[in-house]
Amino acid sequence: MKVLFLVQKDQRAILDRLYDGIAAACECDIRWLSDAEQADLRGYFRAHVQAQQYDRIVSFLRFKKEIRQLRFIRTIPNLVILEHDAYQNYIPCKYTGKFSEYYRRVPWARVIASGAVVTRRLRDEGFDAVFVPKGYDQALLRNENRERDIELAFVGSLRSVAYSGRKAMLESIAAVEPLLITRTKSGDEYSQTLSRIRYFVSADVGMGEYMIKNFEAMACGCVLFAFDQGEEENQALGFVDMQNIVLYRDVAQLREKLAVLRADPALAARISHNGQQLAEQRFTFHAIGQAIVEAMRAPLRQAQAPGLLDRMLLAVGLSR
Repeated sequence: MKVLFLVQKDQRAILDRLYDGIAAACECDIRWLSDAEQADLRGYFRAHVQAQQYDRIVSFLRFKKEIRQLRFIRTIPNLVILEHDAYQNYIPCKYTGKFSEYYRRVPWARVIASGAVVTRRLRDEGFDAVFVPKGYDQALLRNENRERDIELAFVGSLRSVAYSGRKAMLESIAAVEPLLITRTKSGDEYSQTLSRIRYFVSADVGMGEYMIKNFEAMACGCVLFAFDQGEEENQALGFVDMQNIVLYRDVAQLREKLAVLRADPALAARISHNGQQLAEQRFTFHAIGQAIVEAMRAPLRQAQAPGLLDRMLLAVGLSR
């Protein structure tokens, strides 16, 4: 299978190993598009792409740029959309419902989403959606076997509006427990810091799926305290409370389980070991890349010929 893989040239997350995992499982032509190129996909394709050469054309670009170019995107053959932010379709934010609007206009495209519940909800709306979770960069992140001299911590950003629930939860925990909330540089500093943390507190409140940080913390040997995203999500990922992860729904429940682990270091060590093993077996970017390729192999739906819908989109200003 020959794949054209369009990705963002400037992206905050380091996803090179994910791209390598995809490239290892198919004949892959990876293109890193600048902001200007993402904003003019028609021009980029005209100058640089012979679309008929590819069995699949995978878009992993900025959503806000894609939705402004629907008329052209509808002409891309064998389209697959890889999306790590589709959870925003179902939470209160500026993109609530926008992903559904977009996919409704390219109903033949396959959507590979990173949440099990999000994927099921997209399928319920009639879309060709497949679940492949987020993961972690196995080349950058590992258990460094350092002294766990930071008992309780969160490492990451709180600035996005989508993270408002995360911020509120972490601040509530920090008011009653010695929770360190910090940031680091990506790469070695981040890996070294995670390997110093005994209990990593993840707070993906209101997101409906588990963000990359969960898999990163598990891979680095932290005991992961994760805000519980529900049984359907947990089963899909193999998360088992108090066996390979610690799940909580509120501050009181987190404190109760934290007290249990403080009193039973052997149990904490087992959860850490099992969580790390699960991450290494299922959630490396190498494994996730292979799963993404498998998710795009099945035949796609038949595309509709451009026509009345395109004219309607132009009339309401939804494409160009």
